[in-house]
Amino acid sequence: MSYEKVIHVKSRVVIGTKQTLKAMHNGEISEVFIAEDADKHMTQKVVRLAQELNIPYQYVDSKKKLGAACGIEVGAAAVAIEHG
Repeated sequence: MSYEKVIHVKSRVVIGTKQTLKAMHNGEISEVFIAEDADKHMTQKVVRLAQELNIPYQYVDSKKKLGAACGIEVGAAAVAIEHG
């Protein structure tokens, strides 16, 4: 379900850990997806901030599939959906 959700709102996604963190700090994000196979050192920052800001987040199994769902040819460790 998660990949499909990202595909359907592709115009509102923020791709990448740094961009996701920045958008979360700016209050622009409604939900976050994190790849299980990504570097935990980087994704843990996203998880902590999501918990702190009460932003729903969920894990997906593959950064390659998450990147593909966003329409990019490389993996994505974290993807966020902007408020609609």
